[in-house]
Amino acid sequence: MIQEEKITSRANPLLRHIRKLASSGAYRRKNGEFLCDGRKLLHEALQWNAAVTAVVAVEGEEIPVIEGARRVRVPEDVMRSIAPSETPQGVLLVCRMAEQTLPVHLEGSHYIVLDGVQDPGNLGTILRTADAFDCDGLFLVGDCADLYNPKTVRATMGALFRRPVWRCEAAALHALLKASHLPLYGAALRQDTIDARSVDYSRAAVAIGSEGRGLSDAMLALCDCTVRLPMSQRCESLNAAVAASVFLWEMYR
Repeated sequence: MIQEEKITSRANPLLRHIRKLASSGAYRRKNGEFLCDGRKLLHEALQWNAAVTAVVAVEGEEIPVIEGARRVRVPEDVMRSIAPSETPQGVLLVCRMAEQTLPVHLEGSHYIVLDGVQDPGNLGTILRTADAFDCDGLFLVGDCADLYNPKTVRATMGALFRRPVWRCEAAALHALLKASHLPLYGAALRQDTIDARSVDYSRAAVAIGSEGRGLSDAMLALCDCTVRLPMSQRCESLNAAVAASVFLWEMYR
C-alpha cells in the first residue's frame, strides 16, 4: 500500500507545483498535468480511470489508494494556500492530461466547434452539456479558454474525463469535416442564415463564436451555412454556453 505523507510546509515542492498548476496554463502544458478540486471530481477521475498522480486532502477526508499516486495529508490552512477556489473542498488531485491527437476521420455524428470562446466557465459548461446530450466531441479553435484551467475543469463536473476535446487550427478542422462528410453550421447572422429549427442535424457540426464577437470571419468562411436561434426582437444574441446548449439539444433529439 502507498503510504500516506503528511506535509505542513507551504514551501514543499509538491505544494509549489500545485500552486503553479492552478495559476499557469503554460506550466500545465509544460508538465502535462492539471488540477482538480473536490470529491466530485475525485470520484469521476477514479470512475473513468484518469491518470491521477497525487491526492491531497485535509483531516477527515478519505484519501483513496491509487496505484502510482502520492497520498498527502495537509492542514486546512495549507489547503487554503494551494486550492484554486476561495472555498476549498478539502480534496485536491493532480491528473495527467489525456492525449487527444486529431483523428483522420470522425466516426460520430454530432460535434460542437468553439471559435474563440474565452470564458472558462462557459467552456466547462458546454463540455458538461455536450456530455449530457451524447455529443461525440468538442473542437477548440482560435483563442479559446484553457481546457485545463481549474474553473473550466470544475464546470465540466467530470465530463472532461468522458468526452474528447481537440484543439486545432481552422484549416485542419475544415479538412477533417470534409473528409468525414460532416456539414458545418455556424451560429450567426449572415445572408444565407436559416432558422435553426429547419436544419437536418442527423450528422453535423455546429460552430459557436466568442461571447463578444461571435464567429470569426475565418470560421464563417468555412461554414456551409449559418443558422439562427429564433428569439425576441429585443435580444441580439445569447450567452455562448446557452446557445451551444440549445443546439446540442436539437442534435440530441
